Amino acid sequence: MKILFYDTKIYDKESFNYNLKGKYKNIVIDYLESDISVTTAGLASGYDAVCVFVASNVNAEVIKILSKCKVKLILLRCAGYNNVNLKTAEKYGITVMRVPAYSPEAVAEHAVALALAVNRKIHKAYIKVRENNFSLVGLTGRNFHSKTAGIIGTGKIGTATCKILKGFGMKILAVDDNKNKELDFVTYTDLDTLLKESDLISLHCPLTTETYHLIDKVNIEKMKDGVLLVNTSRGALINTNDLIDGIRDRKFVGVGLDVYEEEDNNVFENREDDILESSITARLLSFPNVIVTSHQGFLTGEALSSIAITTLENSYQFENGTIIDANLVKATV
Repeated sequence: MKILFYDTKIYDKESFNYNLKGKYKNIVIDYLESDISVTTAGLASGYDAVCVFVASNVNAEVIKILSKCKVKLILLRCAGYNNVNLKTAEKYGITVMRVPAYSPEAVAEHAVALALAVNRKIHKAYIKVRENNFSLVGLTGRNFHSKTAGIIGTGKIGTATCKILKGFGMKILAVDDNKNKELDFVTYTDLDTLLKESDLISLHCPLTTETYHLIDKVNIEKMKDGVLLVNTSRGALINTNDLIDGIRDRKFVGVGLDVYEEEDNNVFENREDDILESSITARLLSFPNVIVTSHQGFLTGEALSSIAITTLENSYQFENGTIIDANLVKATV
């Protein structure tokens, strides 16, 4: 099987090349730094599959071009698939496969790291000390112990987050249609109750038509004053303009974002010499109680290895007709 990789970073190439052995040794991979688009999709001619990442826009036009190139498989080296037009892929007989769980602990740990850093003003303290300013003024945080954490979504990542926060001595509330029986220490409740009672709210649900802008002006008003909000899932779960209004109204003691709306042009790219066109991004970065990271929740050695192995296994199974349904992404009506 020949696979063309789009939007490749050095850590992708190193991880996949390291795992091209054993039963995967006959898989041939070529790497492109550029992402997939209507301009670059035609480069897939002669390849059996393409491999894309979370920020790639695999829209209907791109899929039509891939079909003309006789591509039969789209490999997502990520869990999310809202960036792929699944109905068009199905129409043209192109299979879509993903990595449903590469390292839930990696993302959960990053979510908690954001919460801790924002709460204890680590970002401000780091800058102050580098300027030989050892004053503690402006660095007061709050204990997590005995506070209430609200976890929206208790899939594998949300479950891992619950377990970590339980270790801090927090009371855990959760919202999910599918209750995880493993989480016997978690109190499942409705969204309104979670919003009203939580001191820390962390988002771990997929982006769907139902969850788009789940955190908006109405739901922000339901939250406690001084709440801490973390999002390591998908940017569009939060209406960013409403979030900014809430920050300005002093609703939030802090916000930690590994994902945010309009991140597509920034994520994984070095733009230090650019003037950011997006006023939303610039405004988020202007607030002293907001930490934004560049969609790096997944970025651990263990997670990269798991992504590589699962993606290679997906291509191997496709080639041999032994696809595992759990990794297959199908269009829904």
